[in-house]
Amino acid sequence: QVQLVESGGGLVQAGDSLRLSCAASGITFNSYTMAWFRQAPGKEREFVASIRYNGYTYYRDSVKGRFTISRDKAVNTVYLQMSSLKPEDTAVYSCAASRTVILSAIRNPNQYAHWGQGTQVTVSS
Repeated sequence: QVQLVESGGGLVQAGDSLRLSCAASGITFNSYTMAWFRQAPGKEREFVASIRYNGYTYYRDSVKGRFTISRDKAVNTVYLQMSSLKPEDTAVYSCAASRTVILSAIRNPNQYAHWGQGTQVTVSS
């Protein structure tokens, strides 16, 4: 049974940093593309960042230079280090995993078969 468990969300002020974690089980972690998506109230889910099995990373433009995705294969965990947070980063952040994601569609949530329950990130101004 595949499980993705996020942690690390919370309430912070604009300009602060936060690190999200996603612990994966039930998958061959080293073979999977891992990603973070977010969804704000009343908005569609949007891609934030992803990291392929080979370490290549991808980001949405609005978080480039502020967010860093990484993975620790020893503990089957993917991280999202967020810095210089802005109120517009407020959302529920979810971890996702895919073994067969198409590179050209890596930002498409439909490419990911497995999802965590999400963790709330709130950035106050």
